Amino acid sequence: MTHKVTKAVFPVAGLGTRFLPATKSIPKEILTLVDRPLIQYAIDEARAAGITEFVFVTSRGKSALEDYFDHAPELETALREKKKDELLKVLDATNMESGAIAYVRQHQALGLGHAVWCARHLIGDEPFAVILPDDVITGEESCLKQMVDAYAEVGGNMVAAMEVPASKASAYGILDVQPSVSRCLPVHGMVEKPAPGTAPSNLAIIGRYILTPQVLRNLDSQQRGAGGEIQLTDAIAKEIETSDNVHGYRFSGQRFDCGSKAGYLQATVAFALSRPDLRDELESFLQELVATRQAAQ
Repeated sequence: MTHKVTKAVFPVAGLGTRFLPATKSIPKEILTLVDRPLIQYAIDEARAAGITEFVFVTSRGKSALEDYFDHAPELETALREKKKDELLKVLDATNMESGAIAYVRQHQALGLGHAVWCARHLIGDEPFAVILPDDVITGEESCLKQMVDAYAEVGGNMVAAMEVPASKASAYGILDVQPSVSRCLPVHGMVEKPAPGTAPSNLAIIGRYILTPQVLRNLDSQQRGAGGEIQLTDAIAKEIETSDNVHGYRFSGQRFDCGSKAGYLQATVAFALSRPDLRDELESFLQELVATRQAAQ
């Protein structure tokens, strides 16, 4: 019988240098897709999966994240007085109950594995999820909810996976799996950012994980991996060797890499076009823009 997953770790200590100068003064996770910050999409996905305890691994200069999830009495009062009930509902979705979010500092940028390890005392001896807010995933059912349901059946450790072109495999952690059409696949090995032409498959690890406490203990060694960083995939790979309890989950949905400028812009357009209040005007603008560019050529 598997334990219910109720805790999630959000590694948000990165400097967001790809988005400078914007991230000079605001955390990357506060950047918005239309009118909701990246971190809000991650929190909403976690809530939909049954997560009730949220652990943020932060760094210096991330206080705006803490403020975002706090109540704003003056703003709420102003909206209430102006009878803007719909905006009050929108605001309410950003509020978290006292004690629901805990914050720990990652004092050195030593990699994703180290960031997750920093949360070990708040996780304890329970299975937990890890969500990378840079990866925004849409679908009829949230990616983490799909994984939680699959985890209830197979237990162990689970990583979200999706197919990527062979030319891009060296930018990801890649799974060594047997060819299958199944959504849930036993993993025989994991390679972090393999050299071009050496990837064992085209299934890449995406920023959603369900992990056992043993992964945290594996990280105790602080062993450096690819790029000289403490890699989470290395700690998970040890579980393949010792316990053979790692699965890749081929989720249903569309993933946007909002850690890159191009992916962030693509997500912004896609999310805006999905909004009835924005679709027509934006669609018309895009059509005119394309027509103008084609005419200029």
